[in-house]
Amino acid sequence: MGTSPFSVRLDDETRTRLENAASREDRSASHVIQRALEQYLDNQDFFYQEMRKADAELDKGVFISREKVRAWMESWDTESELPEPQPDVFPESHR
Repeated sequence: MGTSPFSVRLDDETRTRLENAASREDRSASHVIQRALEQYLDNQDFFYQEMRKADAELDKGVFISREKVRAWMESWDTESELPEPQPDVFPESHR
């Protein structure tokens, strides 16, 4: 994979933080930026893939109710943690 120069303007505080991070890691600032940008883009790709999946599920009309999700989340880190909820809202044709 080739590389090409790319210019970015940073405010002074961000530039100082970048230079400090690069120094701590004994890497160049461009290496730190490259890694950070790759992570950001990976996260964005994952987010949009998950959104597309959620849109497809939305089109099916099958959901987990807010109440089940809330109960599940409120049980996290307790002795009676609930299993991941299953869909309980279906379109009329499934009833």
